[in-house]
Amino acid sequence: MIPIHQKYIISKFLISLSKVLLIFSFLIFLMSLLEELSFFRDIEGSMLTILSLTLINTPSILFEIFPFIFLTGTIYFFMDILDKGEIYTLKILSISNIKILTTICVISFFIGVFLITFFYHLSTNLRFVYLEKKNNFSKDDKYLAVVTSNGLWIRDKIDNNLNFINADKINENYLINIFISSFDKNLDLQYSIKADQADIKTGKWELQNVTFNSNNEIKKYNNIQFNSNFDVKKINSLFEDLSSLSLIELMSLEEDYKLLGYSTDPIKILKHKIYSYPLYLAIMAAIGAILMLRIKYNKKKIFHIIIGVLLSVLIYYMNHFSKIIIESQNLSFIYSTWGPQILLLTLVSINLVRLNEK
Repeated sequence: MIPIHQKYIISKFLISLSKVLLIFSFLIFLMSLLEELSFFRDIEGSMLTILSLTLINTPSILFEIFPFIFLTGTIYFFMDILDKGEIYTLKILSISNIKILTTICVISFFIGVFLITFFYHLSTNLRFVYLEKKNNFSKDDKYLAVVTSNGLWIRDKIDNNLNFINADKINENYLINIFISSFDKNLDLQYSIKADQADIKTGKWELQNVTFNSNNEIKKYNNIQFNSNFDVKKINSLFEDLSSLSLIELMSLEEDYKLLGYSTDPIKILKHKIYSYPLYLAIMAAIGAILMLRIKYNKKKIFHIIIGVLLSVLIYYMNHFSKIIIESQNLSFIYSTWGPQILLLTLVSINLVRLNEK
C-alpha cells in the first residue's frame, strides 16, 4: 500500500506537471504553427493542412523537451507547497526532504518508462506522417533525402558474394543508371553489371538494357533478374529521419546499416538516448527539487523561474557540446549518451548529502 503522504505528494506533483505540460504544449503548438505558416507562405496550402501538420508534429517535439518540462514541473510543485506552507506540515509528520525528492524521482522514472513504451511509438508514427505530408509540399524534397550527392551506394552480401551497387538516383520504384560490382569471399571480382535502370519493387530486381562483364567477356541483355536483400521500401527507410522510427524499426535499420557497411553510431546514440530517458527524467526532477530546497524560500517566484530556464539552457548546451566533442574525437557513442547524465547524477548525489540539513 502506498502511504497517504506519498499519495498526496504524487497527486500534487502530477497536477503541477500537467499544468506545466499544458503551457509548454501551447507554446510548442504556437511556435510550430508560425513555422508552418512561414513554410506555406509561398506554397498553396489550406489552413486545415497547416493546423494538421502542426498537431501531428507537436508530440515529437514534446518528447524532446519532456526533461525540461519535468525540471520546470518540479520547481512549480515546490513553489506551490512552499507558498501554502505544506512542506512544513510534511516535516512535522517526519517526511524529510530526501523522502519528498525520492518520491518525485521514482514517479518521474516510471512516467519515463511509460513515455518510451507508448508515447514515443505514437510520436514517431506521427512524425513519419508529418515528414511524408511535408515532403509532398516541398519542391526540392528536402524532407525526404534518399540519395547523396555522389548517388546511392549499397553494400549487399548475398549468395556468398559481396555486391557493391551504385545508382545515380531513385525514381519511384526504379534505380537509374545502375552499376554493380560482385566479389567473392576472397574479394576477387566475379563480374560487373551496368544497366539503364532497375525495377526494385521486390528483392528480385528487374534490370533493363544490361551490359554484363565477366572475365572481360561482355554480353548485352534487354532484361535480367538480380537478387538483392533490398527493395525500394527498405532502401528508402535507410535514409529516413531517425526521429520518425520506433525502437523496433531502429533495431531493424541498424541491421541494414551493418549489412551495408554504414556507421551505426547515430542509431546506437538514439537507442541509448531512449534507454536512458527514464533516468534522465528522474535526474531532471531531482535537480529541480534540489534547486528549490537549497535556496531560500523567501525568494520571488520569478527568481525560481529564471533559474529553471537558465539551468535548462545550460543542460541542453552541455548535452549538445558533449556530443560534438565526442564525435570530433572519435570516442565511443556511450560517452555521448551517458556521459552528461553521469555528470548530472554525480552533481545530484553531491547535493543530496546536505539536503536534509535544509
